[in-house]
Amino acid sequence: MNEICIGAGKNVYDSIQAGEFDFDNVTTYVGAATGPRWLVASGFDLSLLKSGVLGNKRPAVLAGSSVGAMRFAAWMQPEPEKSYDKLIEAYVTMNFTRHDTPEMILRSIRKLIDSYIDDDALLFALTNKKYRLAIMTVRSKHLAASNVRWLQRLALGTGFVCNALNRRMIHSFFQRVVFHNSPILPCFCLNHDFRGQAIPLNEANFKHALLASLARPLAASGVRDIYGAPSGMYRDGGLMDYYLNQKYSDGKGAITLLFNHQRHLIPTWLDKSLSSRQPPGEYLEDVLMVYPSSEFLRQLPYGRVPNREDFRRYADSPSKRIRDWNRVVEISEHLGEQFLELVESGKLREVAERM
Repeated sequence: MNEICIGAGKNVYDSIQAGEFDFDNVTTYVGAATGPRWLVASGFDLSLLKSGVLGNKRPAVLAGSSVGAMRFAAWMQPEPEKSYDKLIEAYVTMNFTRHDTPEMILRSIRKLIDSYIDDDALLFALTNKKYRLAIMTVRSKHLAASNVRWLQRLALGTGFVCNALNRRMIHSFFQRVVFHNSPILPCFCLNHDFRGQAIPLNEANFKHALLASLARPLAASGVRDIYGAPSGMYRDGGLMDYYLNQKYSDGKGAITLLFNHQRHLIPTWLDKSLSSRQPPGEYLEDVLMVYPSSEFLRQLPYGRVPNREDFRRYADSPSKRIRDWNRVVEISEHLGEQFLELVESGKLREVAERM
């Protein structure tokens, strides 16, 4: 049974068919803002960590927004596999009630971060030789910067309409801000359509940047005035970079790896209900995307990946949600091993499909 599918952009597909795929060419691994759906990526992440296939020839950039950044922050730790396991446990057992305020939810997220990232390990993370972290956030503008819910709703509703009319109008509501620990700017920050700012990560702003990227609008309060960055209200990086919404490669044979829970790619958070909205084709040319097959999804509880509504759906019976989510993690454990086997055996060219 095929439990993973492979989608390849034009350049990567040609490389695979020529038998030239090499992990040393994977310069960027992207983590999407998928909410609890990231749990199906946990086994894939751990397999890549244990095998050590990334970042050998040159450091691999781990570029993530929201839970993508959360996942990759574990990769940066002195004992990354142990840190990642702590993250899984803390995330799965995290619980919210119907009465939680945005401030309470932000405190819960801060507690989650502290559960798997020790303050005395931040220096190691910042000087990691194998991986470079890029945490995607947005700096909210005008009414979108308010923590008052009805003003946020008004701003997001206006932003949705403007974005639907012209995708470039989203920049009127949010500015992309990337916090990174690279000695030089990540190459994607130099692209003509990046339209954002890149801020160096340090021990003072590491956790604040991660917290901001996880601060989903309406649900959690934003994070104000992060050290080293322009003053303002910072929120979920998925508002601008939801699944994939920029070109991460500089060409020259470089590959951008992405594990997603589905084939369809949504550029921004405001594009969720715009079924026809896709990332521009040029963004996908160097992308290799791995995603679960329909056969795999049928094995999961209720035949679907977890989602954020599960927190509300099982608010009165969190033990049931925790059991189901742990089952998802268990079933997903071997997806990374399957991918590594496809690469090692040369069968990748047989299953790869052109995106």
